[in-house]
Amino acid sequence: MKAARLQVAGVVAGLVGVWAMVAGGCANEQQQKGHELYSHYCMHCHGENGRQNEGFNWSSMPDPKPKDLSNKSEMGTFKDEDIFNTVSRDMKDTSPGGDKIGDDDFAVPTMPTFKYTLSEDEIWAIVGYVRGLHGMKMEFKVEDRKKELAAALQTAQGKFDQAKQTYEAAEKKASDEAEKKSAELKKDVEADESSYAKELAAMGQAKKELDAAQAALNNFSTRPGKGVNVARPDLTVKPEQVAEMVELGKRLYANKYGCNGCHSIGAEGGKVGPALDRAGFRLNGTWIYRWVKNPQAMKLETRMPALGLSDADAKAVTMYLGTLRAPKPDAPTDKPAS
Repeated sequence: MKAARLQVAGVVAGLVGVWAMVAGGCANEQQQKGHELYSHYCMHCHGENGRQNEGFNWSSMPDPKPKDLSNKSEMGTFKDEDIFNTVSRDMKDTSPGGDKIGDDDFAVPTMPTFKYTLSEDEIWAIVGYVRGLHGMKMEFKVEDRKKELAAALQTAQGKFDQAKQTYEAAEKKASDEAEKKSAELKKDVEADESSYAKELAAMGQAKKELDAAQAALNNFSTRPGKGVNVARPDLTVKPEQVAEMVELGKRLYANKYGCNGCHSIGAEGGKVGPALDRAGFRLNGTWIYRWVKNPQAMKLETRMPALGLSDADAKAVTMYLGTLRAPKPDAPTDKPAS
């Protein structure tokens, strides 16, 4: 009997060891993913260890400079969700008279959003890695989040199925009544659509909720812009509107999408991306529009994220970049020997 108990204990201990290895393996895999994503998308501004003035682009960026991610006394005041919401958000127009910005909104244009570039799972991996830079561990349970999304989808599916069934029953009732009246009056009678309009609207709303739940689950593990090509835009503008559009694009460039954090015009701006002094000469308008809408669709591993530009914003930024036509820099000349 004692031997049997020892054998069972050994089996349990072995399973616990396997579970620990699996959990540790998942944690290590998530950490490695976070490291790779951070290195690709974040390190040029935040530095390898998250310290200020460590990234090669840090000193070129306009104020405010990127936070010191290694500073536990400051970073420890943020919840995991706060860091996530900074990395995954909609960009705000910080111009006077621009977007309304609440006290809790993060609105530094030169810190890009990755909401439209990375999956939710990938963004959580970055959060976990950033936590490690200041000696903390992420407490947010990513697997629980995935289960929550799956359960929400199941609930939405059940709600839609019920709404569809109710709608079909109401439609059939109206159709049967119309058919009965047709027989009585001996002429065609249309079904009264108003009698099941409420059920039709409820089904439509349930379908929207189902689609949203499906998209949320898809976005957990799949990049939102993957495989999405941007249609060729109509860039025609009435002559009297050109100046206004260009001015809007200039404002959005700096104050909403923070393009100057990575690109330079003249002596001002970052050096992650190419200088844009001569963008109007070098780049086609249609190409610019499609690029700023979804860079990954045109170059999969580009460091530039999709920033969630609306069609109107993309058109305005395209118009502004088209005006940048600086002359070619003078070629260096060899001075004659004295």
